[in-house]
Amino acid sequence: MKQRLIGAAVLIALAVIFVPMFLSGSPPSTETVTESLSIPPAPEREFQTRVVAAEGGKATTPTPLAEHAAGSGDKVATVDAGANPRLASEVAYPQAGANPTATPALSNPAVATTRPIAPTPPKPVVERAAPTASSTGRYAVHLGIFANSGNADALVASAKKHGLTAYVESAEVDGKPATRVRLGPYEDRSTAEAARLKLQKADAKLKGSVVEIVAAQPKADAPATALSANRAGGWAVQLGAFKSHDEANKLSARAKGAGLPSFVDSTGQGAEKLWRVRLGPEPDRAGSEKLRDQARQKLTISGMIVTVP
Repeated sequence: MKQRLIGAAVLIALAVIFVPMFLSGSPPSTETVTESLSIPPAPEREFQTRVVAAEGGKATTPTPLAEHAAGSGDKVATVDAGANPRLASEVAYPQAGANPTATPALSNPAVATTRPIAPTPPKPVVERAAPTASSTGRYAVHLGIFANSGNADALVASAKKHGLTAYVESAEVDGKPATRVRLGPYEDRSTAEAARLKLQKADAKLKGSVVEIVAAQPKADAPATALSANRAGGWAVQLGAFKSHDEANKLSARAKGAGLPSFVDSTGQGAEKLWRVRLGPEPDRAGSEKLRDQARQKLTISGMIVTVP
């Protein structure tokens, strides 16, 4: 049994080796054949260069460029490979030694145009006029209170250097004399704010604050019937109402220096307290009208006629 199995295995191995050799045909031929392929001549076709508008419009046909010299090796031609003819053109590269910055002139200016872009001139800087101070202004810019008057004077000089009106006034801090520095006064809060911003732009360390130094004046004169014949009292001209007693005293002293009778009284309590500067008093309304005319001429201040107890 063992010999039969070995013999069967040998026969199978021989069959696997020799049977394919009998079944296969002749080996493939290794002969090399050389054939010549001729390229047909290019069709006779006329090509044109056209410029088509990018956003619609009519196409323009530029004037044909001059023919280049025969035999030039620096040409690249575009060839039509489709059924429909396409645009073709020749691009000439610069010869060796030519000026690379030179631009060939185009026969049709519609093909390409290069124009230098003029630089935009800078806008002129307009310097705003400095805010105008007024002797009858209601608002000021408070810059600080200094124990050293020299520092206060230096700050005033710096403000005037930038075209701003600054002034000093006496103050008191912890029972000791000091000097207060302010800009103005100005008629309205917006003008005072403009002055504060102008000074802060010149020196970022100077951060003042807008304060109201004069209260609003009465909108109209007291009528002639404000005082009855049997009522005690008189008439006066109010020049201004201040939240600072020092400001009121300064204006009162200025009026007295101009030869006008003036006095200071107060109204209100606490934060609402005001110091009023008035001329007079006069026993009749006609006398107060004369005082107002004199104040307008000598002090350039138009006061309001009021009644006094």
